[in-house]
Amino acid sequence: MKGVVLAGGLGSRLYPLTKITNKHLLPVFDKPMIYYPIQCLVNAGIDDILIVTGGNSAGHFLQLLRNGSDFGLKRLNYAYQEGEGGIADALKLAEHFAEDEDICVVLGDNIIERNIKKAVDDFEAQGGGAKILLKEVHDPQRFGVATIDGGMVRKIVEKPKEPETNLAVIGIYLYDNTVFDICRTLKPSSRGELEITDVNNEYLRQGKLTCEVLQGWWTDAGTFESLYRSATLIRENGANRMDL
Repeated sequence: MKGVVLAGGLGSRLYPLTKITNKHLLPVFDKPMIYYPIQCLVNAGIDDILIVTGGNSAGHFLQLLRNGSDFGLKRLNYAYQEGEGGIADALKLAEHFAEDEDICVVLGDNIIERNIKKAVDDFEAQGGGAKILLKEVHDPQRFGVATIDGGMVRKIVEKPKEPETNLAVIGIYLYDNTVFDICRTLKPSSRGELEITDVNNEYLRQGKLTCEVLQGWWTDAGTFESLYRSATLIRENGANRMDL
């Protein structure tokens, strides 16, 4: 399995900090934000990783991360996303890197307390399809929200005004190689983007989507409030056992 970290976007919710740098290079307590999703993949046993980024600060990732040797990576690759086409649009850039293997995709502002090794192992045993990770949150209207029944996903709604549950689809996704075929069929949403929720719903329609509720705390770091919360959680509890 290979890993993909999506670290593009304008980071407009973190203006003016992101006027001069990519949000994934901002500090979260004592390390750059991008360190945490990389370590998440490393802790799951994934050592071949692609960073997808864009904008004027793309070269700073190479300066910071170099060839990934600080993380013990076998290979660290980079891809450049032009424009703001959405998560699924950025994912399309990983097709040649994937080389027909399964992939684990982590959004660059996602930070977890524990690791996803069990989810990765379960997905590999699943033999194809997709797996999403869920977490109970207090503000589900910010996320894709899953309705589950008997441990199975029944529906995913993107940023609902009146969520049926508080189970957010967090930014960690496991896909087989057909994900790229699905991405090619997508149409832009009302936001003008290719939505990752549409990818997950297509796997759901095919009966190939499983889910797992993440253990330990999780947060994104895409707003001032969640960025502050991320730093506080790491300071008080640690994350990903990172000793770089």
